[in-house]
Amino acid sequence: MMSLPLTRQQALALLKKYNTEQTDFNHYLESEAVMRGLAEHFGLEKEEVEYWGMLGLLHDVDWGITKENVATHLKKMPDILKEAGFDDKFINIILSHGYGFDELPSLKEKKRTERIEHALSASETVTGLIHSYALMRGKKVSDMEAKGLMKKYKDKAFAAKISREIIMEIEKTGLSLEKFFEIAISSIKKIAGEVGLE
Repeated sequence: MMSLPLTRQQALALLKKYNTEQTDFNHYLESEAVMRGLAEHFGLEKEEVEYWGMLGLLHDVDWGITKENVATHLKKMPDILKEAGFDDKFINIILSHGYGFDELPSLKEKKRTERIEHALSASETVTGLIHSYALMRGKKVSDMEAKGLMKKYKDKAFAAKISREIIMEIEKTGLSLEKFFEIAISSIKKIAGEVGLE
């Protein structure tokens, strides 16, 4: 049920076809790491951990070709992923992270309902908060703690564009915000070198 049509290497090659910015890649890798960390925390099978990771990795596959016109974001994604062999279920989960955004009129009125949808949206959003906090700390994530991140989360002026509401959706998966921060920080620590952090 959770089988994937691409290996991770092939998925990275697909991303590189449509995305060139290293900062975007940092976001994709961090989102993958946090989704994998969550799946492991929930005690999912190895196959599902891979599936959750792939959702994180590919969730913005069309960003590189749509960011100049944000209203088109996620419109090219279904064709790109379908051509790569992904099924409708995978594509719809990815589509769900665009729900509720004014900038994406066709998705604005839709609501996330599944645990995996809340997990993806919260995960890809929290990466921005963690990365910004790490940059403020001289790129250091190695000694970052959840309580420090919580302070930044509560400070609405810090990384102001990052939606606290979407991060809070993690509670719909049964996790507390603090536990989520612990998992997310620990997941990003594992790939710090790949995303320009230390």
